[in-house]
Amino acid sequence: MKNRRVVDAAAFDLSYLLRDGDTVVCGQACAEPGTLTRKLVEHACVSSFSLSVFVGTLFSNTFDDAPANIRFLSYGAVGRASVIADRGALEVYPESYSQLPVLFETGQVPADVVLLQVAVDHRGVPSFGLGCDYILEAARRARVVVAEVNEGTPWTYGTPWPDDLRVDHWMHAELPPLVLPTAKLDAVATAIAAHVASIVPEGATLQVGVGSLPDATLGALSSHRHLGFHSGVLSDAGIGLIQRGAIDNSRKGSDGGISVTNTLCGSQETYRFADRNKSIEVRHSSMTHDSHHLGLLSKFHAINGALEVDLSGQVNCEELQGRKRGGIGGLLDFSRAARASKGGRSITVLPATAAGGKISRIVATLDSRPVTIGRADVDTVVTEYGVAELRNVTTAERALRLISVAAPQHRDELAKQLRVRQRGRA
Repeated sequence: MKNRRVVDAAAFDLSYLLRDGDTVVCGQACAEPGTLTRKLVEHACVSSFSLSVFVGTLFSNTFDDAPANIRFLSYGAVGRASVIADRGALEVYPESYSQLPVLFETGQVPADVVLLQVAVDHRGVPSFGLGCDYILEAARRARVVVAEVNEGTPWTYGTPWPDDLRVDHWMHAELPPLVLPTAKLDAVATAIAAHVASIVPEGATLQVGVGSLPDATLGALSSHRHLGFHSGVLSDAGIGLIQRGAIDNSRKGSDGGISVTNTLCGSQETYRFADRNKSIEVRHSSMTHDSHHLGLLSKFHAINGALEVDLSGQVNCEELQGRKRGGIGGLLDFSRAARASKGGRSITVLPATAAGGKISRIVATLDSRPVTIGRADVDTVVTEYGVAELRNVTTAERALRLISVAAPQHRDELAKQLRVRQRGRA
């Protein structure tokens, strides 16, 4: 790399850059710099330092058994961050994804040391590769910035490397970038996906999350045409739709011909397809989640998972049976934009039950559990039993429609609880 000294991982000692009480911010999802994060845990295991580590969506097991002197911060218990949450070591900022860069830019969330993963082309020009988000604002304020150069990371367009971004140390990766295995699809996911596909029109612009339900949904859209893509994550399933011609971004209202994402998460084949591919752009979250940019999209359809929905339409995406699961993330950013989009809609998907059918995910009330999407923002709820259209109907009608998509074995009890609540308000 021109004018930069990139050292081998074996010769790089991260411990000399850390101070007691530091907050370390790491690249998230498949953009996690795996060699550096392992070095961070190794140092913490033999050090008396107290460290705070900000992680976002977490797919690696690097921090599963991290020592007690590491305190973890995040915007949610997403992916394997839930493992950290289960042992009581994760503190969550309940903020929308679009606001996270501001928290680092203003110093409300500190960033002393930043660890990020990059790709570098033959000219020595770096690229954010698999993701560009709040890590940029964190790096601009950090005392120390370390870049892990990974040859397996695709060089992507969308966010040019800023001239003002200082990198203090460059290190070669020992490990390839994280890959995300294709989610296994079951009958429930397939049924939900079929319902969603039936209400997504040709020419819609899609936003989806990651996991079995989003993958199944994208698979069910393979016969659609002229779809657009603007999302927080682009996975193998989305790449498959691009390769099959279902996604061509010809009618999305902006960024014609370009699939826009904030992160890439998938297989090595997906990374090779995205490498220097001008039809795919990995953009900063200030563009992927910004209300102005989202407002330019045509027939914007946001498809996101949930943990529970109550009979008033309130959606919980953060906590299940007292355990942190998921988070706010980009849900509000995308759901509000989709609901406001002409011809668009916000679609909340979830299995009707948990625990082998014993627990209904359609519930009478959320009680003290988090309300991630409020009644004024909810739109369409889909389970394997059908589609509940909740926009522009009364609360009483909402409850009836939600009971109709609950699992049959729970409908009578939900109806009974609804009657009790109605009598209590009378």
